[in-house]
Amino acid sequence: MPFTIDSARSIFPETLSADAVPATIARFTQLNAEDQLALIWFAYLEMGKTITVAAPGAANMQFAEPTMDQIRAMSFQEQTQVMCDLANRVDTPICRTYGIWSVNIKLGFWYRLGEWMEQGIVAPIPEGYKLSANASSVLQAIRNLDSGQQITVLRNAVVGMGFDPVKSGENKVSEPVVPPTASAQRTQVSIEGVDNPTVLNYMNNMNANDFDALIELFTADGALQAPFQKPIVGKDNVLRFFKEDCQNLKLLPERGVTEPTEDGYTQIKVTGKVQTPWFGAGVGMNMAWRFLLNPDGKIFFVAIDLLASPKELLNLAR
Repeated sequence: MPFTIDSARSIFPETLSADAVPATIARFTQLNAEDQLALIWFAYLEMGKTITVAAPGAANMQFAEPTMDQIRAMSFQEQTQVMCDLANRVDTPICRTYGIWSVNIKLGFWYRLGEWMEQGIVAPIPEGYKLSANASSVLQAIRNLDSGQQITVLRNAVVGMGFDPVKSGENKVSEPVVPPTASAQRTQVSIEGVDNPTVLNYMNNMNANDFDALIELFTADGALQAPFQKPIVGKDNVLRFFKEDCQNLKLLPERGVTEPTEDGYTQIKVTGKVQTPWFGAGVGMNMAWRFLLNPDGKIFFVAIDLLASPKELLNLAR
């Protein structure tokens, strides 16, 4: 076999991903808990002027309601301690519960806390509070990113909080899986320079939340590499990722290039945008998809890259 998962990761090596995003996240995680919480608050207030965050759906939040009710009944001091514990990843009952929530539930949790802070239900940032020099520097780094990169940083900042469910030995909780869009209501993408049916079906099935059809495009040992993550290997694991992290995404591929490679394999790079249910049509993340298809047209590997700049959308030349 000419390719391994490791060697497949190097296809289209000229692709420039947004390395500033993991670097900014790393700087954020080095802040103390108070600075992390304050920075999240300041960043969301600032972003709220230009980026509209969508309210979480009731179905997504049903698993969080008992914890939200518990926090609502606490004193301001107790609420502040809970948030600090989450940032410090302390082993507490609430941090364990938070740790097993899916990404969307965690985002909904912080959205609701932000609303309650504004309403005076949850302990607010003290009036006149000033960020430390380190936190101010990280906030400025976030300002310097484009909008799609900003939401990636802030998403990852809160997703990593709480007590790791792997350490706690508990199973992850997922919100209900959205039913696939009815066939008659589906729209079909077109990609300049690419007419490969596997790639087109990947985009169309993702947009329709048809994850069962989507996973059948992969080989049994196929892998997917999400932005700044290690590859997820095997159809069962990739399907789990789709259902937990990819519901209601809108993929907007624009153009691509197809190249034959060793032993009948084909590599295809597509660039375009992705819109998330949390930030809607107002924010599109500049993305690249790097596919490696086996001789039967199945996906052996696909890497999804958050691009360094909008100009990278046009960078398809060898």
